[in-house]
Amino acid sequence: MKIAPSFLSCDFSRLGEELTRMDKAKADWIHLDVMDGHFVPNITFGAPVIKWARPYTKLPFDVHLMISEPHKYISDFADAGADIITFHVESDSNIEQTIDLITSFGLKAGLVIKPNTPASAVFPYVKKLYMVLIMTVEPGFGGQSFMADMLPKAREIKQYAASFGHDILIEADGGINEQTIAQCAAAGIDICVSGTGVFKAEDAAKAIASLKEKSRI
Repeated sequence: MKIAPSFLSCDFSRLGEELTRMDKAKADWIHLDVMDGHFVPNITFGAPVIKWARPYTKLPFDVHLMISEPHKYISDFADAGADIITFHVESDSNIEQTIDLITSFGLKAGLVIKPNTPASAVFPYVKKLYMVLIMTVEPGFGGQSFMADMLPKAREIKQYAASFGHDILIEADGGINEQTIAQCAAAGIDICVSGTGVFKAEDAAKAIASLKEKSRI
């Protein structure tokens, strides 16, 4: 199980130090949630902040675009230093063209599905995908409970991909902590996003190690 601390939970006044801390804590990826205030009701940050953050760590930047027209901004996020770009199947951009644009920059492409979207929505694109992100809360809203009933989507997607010999990673995001991560692991999730549980922990290394240990139970 890989752990991807959520950049949104870091102390932005100490951005560089926070990313260095995640490196030392043995995080696997850094998850960056980009919200536009339109596709979801909140606004976070854009490509310039990611570009400023990039020099402080060599960890893969897993950029999750919660924006209405991701196709328009792929080049900006590629230039900013993204390694993986995921965008929503529910967005307004042409899905296949957007995937092709991401991969044209040498980046890994992924699709994201909201809780009300079935796993089958990504099936037409699986051959071109590195990863699918399953939201286990409604994106854009804080303080929600983990939706365990979203987890069967992971098996559906993996089984579909395996039917034509394609390996795909499945990521989960939303309400994941020491109590819920074992359910994610049992469902076949490969990467879990964790926000405050890592960045706000007194010892981030212990928090990440504990999450990984719980995922093996």
